[in-house]
Amino acid sequence: MKIDGTLFRSVWVDEQDGWSVRILDQTRLPWSFDILRLTEVEAAAHAIRAMQVRGAPLIGAVAAYGLALAVRRDPAIAAVEAAAAMLAATRPTAINLRWALDRMLARLRPLPTGARAGAAYAEAGAIAEEDVAQCAAIGRHGMALIAEIVARKPGQPVNLLTHCNAGWLATVDWGTALAPIYAAHDAGIALHVWVDETRPRNQGALLTAWELARHGVPHTVIADNAGGHLMQHGEVDMVIVGTDRVSRNGDVANKIGTYLKALAARDNGVPFWVGLPSSTIDWSIADGLGDIPIEERAATELTTITGRALDGSIATLRIVPSDSPAANPAFDVTPARLVTGLITERGCCAASAAGLASLFPEHG
Repeated sequence: MKIDGTLFRSVWVDEQDGWSVRILDQTRLPWSFDILRLTEVEAAAHAIRAMQVRGAPLIGAVAAYGLALAVRRDPAIAAVEAAAAMLAATRPTAINLRWALDRMLARLRPLPTGARAGAAYAEAGAIAEEDVAQCAAIGRHGMALIAEIVARKPGQPVNLLTHCNAGWLATVDWGTALAPIYAAHDAGIALHVWVDETRPRNQGALLTAWELARHGVPHTVIADNAGGHLMQHGEVDMVIVGTDRVSRNGDVANKIGTYLKALAARDNGVPFWVGLPSSTIDWSIADGLGDIPIEERAATELTTITGRALDGSIATLRIVPSDSPAANPAFDVTPARLVTGLITERGCCAASAAGLASLFPEHG
């Protein structure tokens, strides 16, 4: 995608040395555009854990490249599996992390020691390229849904609401929930995006707003609790979000607050769509409400906030009384019954076991 006219991806192999891994430090956006160079698997694990990179598809790609860095240092299978275990422990909810590591290990285990490094980089590159292709396909399928809205209200912009950040910063390129928005915008469809701030980490206000602005997409940042009000007054044509894990029955785990948006959408007759690549589907889990692990993150994400002060400096401030404890569940699960449908690289389907099986019969 474009940053002020220049094409970027969220992770890539350094063009100069051909082996180190470059990422954007998302904890510094939008105040500073910093490109980090990862040279060790420990740095990749830290980047995932500290959310220098985040978003389920991107986490998977960075983990794959992190394992390639580990193989470059020590290709013995015991060392490779230890590195994979360390990476897998960084974030519990996003299934793409485990999926990518399992795929890497399946490719590397049968190989002789000397062949593993080259194969690791090739497989990590394949995972990244597949993510780009899948997200572009999600964009095409989702744009058809936006075009249907255009047909119902010709001459008027389509108003979309999104929660958290599911754009190209959360994937290798294009995004999941934002891919249809970018595709529609680039095709000349007039649209406007309501951007939830997405407390407590503010991924909407900081990241989604930043990338939409850089690409020239009209948008407005709103408080998390404003979405229901806008729906009541007919100012939202469709809600579209991403996800970190979808269970076999269509339950959707996503950033905390997504469930409330789905409830408001259902009450107001607003379509609620979820964009995801198939790597985000956990076929081993039948019931997302009972079986998807929910990450509990540091209370400081809730009790402090970082922004630009009026004097131009970047400051972190405490916004909760010092003697008040805080709980910070990072995700919630939206039951399939509240989801209008899923947008995948193979097309759109109902959020149900039958719907997913219709697109992915190999998992039936």
